[in-house]
Amino acid sequence: MKDVRITAVRKANYPDLSVRYELPQDTPCSVEEGQTFLSRGGRKPPDLCESAWESMRPFVEELARGGGNFFGGWMKDPHTAMISCNDGFRPVSFLLETVE
Repeated sequence: MKDVRITAVRKANYPDLSVRYELPQDTPCSVEEGQTFLSRGGRKPPDLCESAWESMRPFVEELARGGGNFFGGWMKDPHTAMISCNDGFRPVSFLLETVE
């Protein structure tokens, strides 16, 4: 199995949605743009948010097995994927790429 580097490339914030719909949070998302994580053998990095992991897990596992070319090839490099976490208030976009 290959390792997969997970890089936070963009973090959005929708405070108007938070004010309208979200209960106050003691610990909102702490991921910062440029932060990297390493999945070894398709496993969750210990310090990666569980919600973000569940959004990307199938893609990381497939890349770790040497696969790719998701959805008929939407990425320029077939051994990468761009996945966003499912936080509708502070979504983070992650680049997943195999490490040779």
